[in-house]
Amino acid sequence: MSLVDKDYRLELDSNPEGVAEIEGFVEQIREEVEIPDELYANILVCLTEAVNNCIIHGNKFSPVKKVVLTCLKKDNVISFTAADEGEGFDFEHLPDPTAPENIEKVTGRGVYLMRQLSDYLKYANGGATVEMRFNIQLQ
Repeated sequence: MSLVDKDYRLELDSNPEGVAEIEGFVEQIREEVEIPDELYANILVCLTEAVNNCIIHGNKFSPVKKVVLTCLKKDNVISFTAADEGEGFDFEHLPDPTAPENIEKVTGRGVYLMRQLSDYLKYANGGATVEMRFNIQLQ
């Protein structure tokens, strides 16, 4: 059975402790898909950033709201989606974390990291859903 045939889904409470479940979710997928170590690390960083943003900014730690992670593989691309139940955000006008005035700020780098570490990043539902794609280069 491939990821195309299987629904990989993880539903998390809006509690930062749930972020620890991401690694097990990706490990489960890695059992079926050969993911190179460097790509595996990039996926973990991106999903951790996405889920943290969903919990903190999207769901605002609401105990009644969930974060849903899904995964799909097609050909040599593995796609992850993180969705929250919040109102979304203006993802087109984020401050540049590399600008001199933002360098010393302790927040504001998650979306930048996701853009740098994934091969494709797209927001939907007004920013409440993010899709990240990773190209798998098998050797």
